[in-house]
Amino acid sequence: MIIEIIVSLANKLGIIIILAILISKIGIFRKLVTKKNITIIDKIILAVVFGAIGILGTYSSVPVNGAIANTRVVGVMVGGLLGGPVVGVMAGMIAGGHRYVIDIGGFTALACAVATIIEGFIGGYAHFYIKNKSQKWKYTLFIGIFAEIVQMAIILLIARPFGDAFTLVKIILLPMVLVNSIGISLFIGIIENIHQEYERIAAGQAEKTLKIANQTLPYFRQGLNEEVAKEVVNIIYHTVDVAAVTITNCKEILAHKGAEEDHHVPMCKLQTQSTRDVVISGEHRVIFHQRDIQCDQPKCQLKSVIIVPLKEREEVVGTLKLYKREENSITTLDVELALGLAQLFSTQIELSRLDYQKKLLAEAELKTLQAQINPHFLFNTINTIVSFVQVDPTQAKQLLISLADLFRKSLSNNQDMVDMETEIEHVASYLEIEKARFGDQLKVKYELQENITCKLPPLILQPLVENAVIHGILPKRGGGEIKILSKKLENCVLLEIVDNGLGISQERLLTILKPVIDSKSVGLMNVNKRLINLYGEAYCLEVSSEVDHGTKIQVKIPC
Repeated sequence: MIIEIIVSLANKLGIIIILAILISKIGIFRKLVTKKNITIIDKIILAVVFGAIGILGTYSSVPVNGAIANTRVVGVMVGGLLGGPVVGVMAGMIAGGHRYVIDIGGFTALACAVATIIEGFIGGYAHFYIKNKSQKWKYTLFIGIFAEIVQMAIILLIARPFGDAFTLVKIILLPMVLVNSIGISLFIGIIENIHQEYERIAAGQAEKTLKIANQTLPYFRQGLNEEVAKEVVNIIYHTVDVAAVTITNCKEILAHKGAEEDHHVPMCKLQTQSTRDVVISGEHRVIFHQRDIQCDQPKCQLKSVIIVPLKEREEVVGTLKLYKREENSITTLDVELALGLAQLFSTQIELSRLDYQKKLLAEAELKTLQAQINPHFLFNTINTIVSFVQVDPTQAKQLLISLADLFRKSLSNNQDMVDMETEIEHVASYLEIEKARFGDQLKVKYELQENITCKLPPLILQPLVENAVIHGILPKRGGGEIKILSKKLENCVLLEIVDNGLGISQERLLTILKPVIDSKSVGLMNVNKRLINLYGEAYCLEVSSEVDHGTKIQVKIPC
């Protein structure tokens, strides 16, 4: 009899697995299970979906001694494993409540209803155990076994008469533990495949972004104009699967490639109200329906679009638009791609202003610092990011953000003074990239006193940190650690850059801040001269060092 129940349950489980495969192909469901941060509405939807799958498992049951053997737990447990305790308990209440009120397998109705909710709870908390593990299906197999054993215990505790409950458990224990745990594992395996496919696609998108960035860099260095936009949209159109690509300034279309070129004509006014809205708001928009695009041409066949602003020093200077022909066809990956490209293009546009910005800088030393930005650093960083694309797409994305932040802050500083927090963020972006490049050779520690409000000249700390990394830490065998400290004193804020690198000889210390031709200390000299020019000799750099033990540089900012 046990073998017959196993075979019957396996057949019933097959229906649920087929259903799992089918819903895994539905776009809305795929978006839902791949979201990193699910809302309460998402949780309710997941609970209803998996609660319904649990109800299906109740109906596809096998009668046994006045009760039923079923696969209800599969839907409930999978819901909890995917969505956490809220989803698990809600799905359990839906499927368990249904089990209690229907007239099927009467004497275990209450026990099974309670067990279903508890199993949802078990699955929900197991979610936190498995969420960062690979091959989750292996772990869920044993979690399913545990949950089904718990259900059998609850039947023995609640169902009456006890003799009938005991006889029932002896019969259904092995079939339900075996079939349902395998079912849960298979279902999770199907969902896990969605995540793996999503990650492969995301890695491909990141690779496309880097490819586009490399190809467009020579053009955007010329600024944002019609000729540049024409080359860029052509590159994007032939790299990304979209119906059309458009780049605009704040008033006109600069270039359009793809469908509907007859009315999206370069140097004509903006054709869509949605684009005008993005220019005004400075926020990106995702539009899923043709009517919401509000194109001036009512028969336009471009039906959905992601529009992202291009910015220079946080001011909108244009937009990038990726169109598709079908409504509701803009995916999360499309949005991430567009945002990533816009951030890179914005940085490249700011790079194009480098020469112009240098002419406007009041301090000659700041001009020298700006000119020190090394193109090899950019290319080395891009190579580092490319190496992360396949193995760790999330880290690759974070490095792109750090690179964009670093160059944006480095190249757009036209302010006389900046907040200390901004300067520290600049340093952090630089160090994040260097840590990715050099791994365990470089360790970073921050010891920053809280609630310090202080303004200082821009690009004061980064040259000092870069000097410590390049000339102190990296040449040392095994690398080392750099510390960044801040402390509020009575009349000033003290900033310290401390490393345990190669150190500096006493002879070299005597000349390191003097105006001599030495590429290794030009950054230190410029920072020192700027501080003296601004605050006086009392606020010059203080450098102390010991060979093979490291270097400490102190910066004092009056407050």
